[in-house]
Amino acid sequence: MRIINLIENTEGKAGCASAHGLSFYVETSGHKVLVDLGPSDETIKNAEILGIDLSRIDTVILSHGHYDHSGGIKAFSRINPSAVIYMQQSASDDHYADDGESAGSERYKYIGIDKDFLNLPQVKIVSGDYRIDDELELFTLRKRTHKLPFTNKRILKKENGEYVEDDFKHEQYLVIKDDGKRILMSGCAHNGIPNILDAYKDKYDSFPDAVISGFHLMKKVKYTKDEIDELLKIGRELKKCPTMFYTCHCTGETAYKILRITMGEQIRYVHSGDEVKIEKWNKDKERKQVFMKWHKFFAWATVFCFVMTMMTGYEKK
Repeated sequence: MRIINLIENTEGKAGCASAHGLSFYVETSGHKVLVDLGPSDETIKNAEILGIDLSRIDTVILSHGHYDHSGGIKAFSRINPSAVIYMQQSASDDHYADDGESAGSERYKYIGIDKDFLNLPQVKIVSGDYRIDDELELFTLRKRTHKLPFTNKRILKKENGEYVEDDFKHEQYLVIKDDGKRILMSGCAHNGIPNILDAYKDKYDSFPDAVISGFHLMKKVKYTKDEIDELLKIGRELKKCPTMFYTCHCTGETAYKILRITMGEQIRYVHSGDEVKIEKWNKDKERKQVFMKWHKFFAWATVFCFVMTMMTGYEKK
């Protein structure tokens, strides 16, 4: 299995553009898949730089109905008119972001998909969970066991002329079964990554070997103390799972650093153009690393004390 990021918010592989958005290329034993297509045709250009032939893609998964995950779809369809594009029925709803009263008449910004691509014959609309084949399966969230991340308050949808809180029913998650591993992929995890993992556990009676997703925890301004506490709590929840986490995009680098406080090496950041090397999380290995770190500390402390004693002299009582 190969998993390569095609575009993400931060600079990674030389020559690859970075932008606010997300796209991953996934190659399994039986498929060549794209999970999202970023905000624009820059995703296509990055794929060329990375040597990925998009004409050979057979499956596209649109994780949810936002522009920064769907902006490259029309450009992709001109290269590849046969790959099936899976999206949830409500992904075509009118989605908005609330930029606050200070934005004036431009307070509500449209962040939904370009609805022109809905006319593409390769688009397949699904409703709820959907099994593609033995390797690929889509599932959705039916209930939440944790509250939504605080950063979702400004994400809305327009219904009957009014702006209402988004229920994120347009979000779907891809489960990949290949090479003896189960990988869970999401776009932004707007429903909250702890909720999504609980739903996965309910459906499959296990945890995935790895999660690859943005966590939608990024802010343009400083985090409050309560928000930092919430990030630390999320980190503690994720650390309970026997799972490696690879995050990017809307998690944000600041939130990532806070998550690392509780999660350590169990979470990694993926930059634009990076290839994801899936590792199996080994809690015993982590304990051993912590033990060795403290062992080295005490060993060097002992050496330091011995040297200081030799330098200052030792008086027998």
